Amino acid sequence: MHAAPAPDRDSADRRVNLTPYLSPDEIAQVRARSTWRGIGMIAHCWATIAAMMALVALLPNPLTIVLAIMVIGSRQLGLAILMHEGAHGGLAVNGKLNLWLSQWLCAYPVGAETLAYRRYHLQHHAHAQTERDPDLPLSAPFPTTRASLRRKLLRDLSGRTGLRQRLAQLRGAAGTAGMPVGERRATFLARLGRPLLVNAIMLAALAAAGFWWLYPLLWLLPLLTWFQAVTRIRNIAEHSVLPAGDAWRVARTTRAGWIERAAGAVLGELPRRASHDGVRAVLPAGTPAPVAAGKGARCQARDQAGLPGDAARGRIKTIAALRAPGHQPGGIRLALPARRAMLA
Repeated sequence: MHAAPAPDRDSADRRVNLTPYLSPDEIAQVRARSTWRGIGMIAHCWATIAAMMALVALLPNPLTIVLAIMVIGSRQLGLAILMHEGAHGGLAVNGKLNLWLSQWLCAYPVGAETLAYRRYHLQHHAHAQTERDPDLPLSAPFPTTRASLRRKLLRDLSGRTGLRQRLAQLRGAAGTAGMPVGERRATFLARLGRPLLVNAIMLAALAAAGFWWLYPLLWLLPLLTWFQAVTRIRNIAEHSVLPAGDAWRVARTTRAGWIERAAGAVLGELPRRASHDGVRAVLPAGTPAPVAAGKGARCQARDQAGLPGDAARGRIKTIAALRAPGHQPGGIRLALPARRAMLA
């Protein structure tokens, strides 16, 4: 049986005043940005991608290829996650630099666009887990049967999901049938010109190095397969099977070990989501977007995310959640195991 979404209310009605639960210093920590942290996380993603491509170039065999597809697909999810941070203004202190990093190094390589994503995603925060949440179809069908979940993952891993999404993206960029040719060309270039340019540069760079075949094998193939599967699992783990109508519990944190982080839960993102969505849902009106700079309310136990120093954020104790009325310590940290969220 699928969980019913909460009836929608105005987003302002769903916010909770945090001042009784967070001190001014803690709120300042929530709002803080770090340019070097953002650049470091982007560099970490691309360095991992380059290392896996180099491994296959030097030792091409089925084992290294499968490993590279899994790791690169998870780093592509990492780039999409960092685009998400950029959509909230969290990659850099300077707004222009934040947008440049998000667009050219995160969004365009995976065929996305930060500003379009921001318009969509802010509706998710305003109406999380309600009937007006644009992401609700990703979590509403759960729990489900093992057979249903198996079919979904097979569609992802076979490339059917990715191909369907990319074909829909191409059709949308091409405009409508009644548009003049010049207008359709301009629409296509406006929507997909820069992502195609970035991917053409990647292909040209690999071809110049003598390894053009790495682009279809270790960029397009992971993007159409493993990226789709881990994105689905991440969405299930974040939002499925949660109590409806509770602004404090619109997302959950999933504790991920090093294997899960390497294969899908990248950059400590799954361990941060409960604080990110929870704090976005409850901060007072007027709170700036940089709340989502990867911290939510200040995170503790920083050694779990797989990155050095202050960039690493791990098992979360969201201060606001721990101090919320009627919530026991740790209640928002692991509302339900992710596996139980998937299966009936």
